[in-house]
Amino acid sequence: MSMASLLSFSLPKTNLIKASSSLTSPPPLSVVENLEDRFSRKGIKFLESNNIPEVQLTVRNGSSVSLTIPDAHLTSYKPRVNWNDDGFEEVLCTVPAAGPDSSKARGGIGLVINDASESGSKGSIISASEWTVKDVDSDAIDALQVELSSISGALDISYVVSLYPLSLATAVIVKNIGRKAVTLTSAILSHLRFKKRGGTGIQGLEGCSYCRHPPLPSQFELLSPSEAMKTESSGWFGGSDPVEKAGSWYVQDVPFTVLKNKLSRVYAAPPAERSKAFYRTPPSKYETLDQGRELFFRMIRMGFEDIYVGSPGSFSEKYGKEYFICTGPAAMLVPVVLQPGEKWKGALVIEHDNL
Repeated sequence: MSMASLLSFSLPKTNLIKASSSLTSPPPLSVVENLEDRFSRKGIKFLESNNIPEVQLTVRNGSSVSLTIPDAHLTSYKPRVNWNDDGFEEVLCTVPAAGPDSSKARGGIGLVINDASESGSKGSIISASEWTVKDVDSDAIDALQVELSSISGALDISYVVSLYPLSLATAVIVKNIGRKAVTLTSAILSHLRFKKRGGTGIQGLEGCSYCRHPPLPSQFELLSPSEAMKTESSGWFGGSDPVEKAGSWYVQDVPFTVLKNKLSRVYAAPPAERSKAFYRTPPSKYETLDQGRELFFRMIRMGFEDIYVGSPGSFSEKYGKEYFICTGPAAMLVPVVLQPGEKWKGALVIEHDNL
């Protein structure tokens, strides 16, 4: 999908209103009141959860999303999935963080932007940054949008979350405002809930090249890169596929992939082929399948070159009875190099027809 297509994805812009106060002071309640005064509209509500300011978007059909503002973390997405029963389903697997950061959550949908320069720390560029609300937009509560902004070193980053009756879109815009080139790896990783481990799968990636690869490290991760790459012993469900070796490339030869076993893959064109005039890119969309709930969600990537897919296998048991996978668009095998003044855009859209 071209960059021109990505540009057409946003809602029409309204006059920009900037929040003048930092989210660290005055106290959290005053911040929420200030955000309500400046930005609240029908369907857009600001509140406080565990002393952290968040925004909730709810469109006309009742579909909703929750976004914690300081870390730009999507912790809940509940679309309407059945007109007859007036039902809503939580799509995201989100759990409280352990230890001193128990007020923060892991899982959900997290934006990952990491330093990929040779001299860099290789860590997250945005983990220590706080986000502020830059703008909101709405269209008769059938389309709601909030834009967060963060300055992190030489990067000016915008994160736009848009909710519609049948879809959720998250888009990132990164601009290099410094004097030197920056090298980044990035992803929008979604931790999706499934009812049964044996009924979890994806389809739509047949014929695509892939390799065994760890996910990008993230403050939102449920499995660390090393945990994601660990093999599990054979049991009731069997173990990881012993044929796949790190660094080797394979081709998806089946239309449907069951994700009940431990798996960590990147679906992408091999980096060595990307210098060619023509090469086969991964599909712009694929579908997650939850046979237990009889639900599917279409994952659409824009701007990103790679697709990450990971399943925890038996490692999911420490998070409860339900299963989850981690998936989303990424730029991880070939980092993005931004020259001074340049912008880069990427987006994830999750849509469904479960009505």
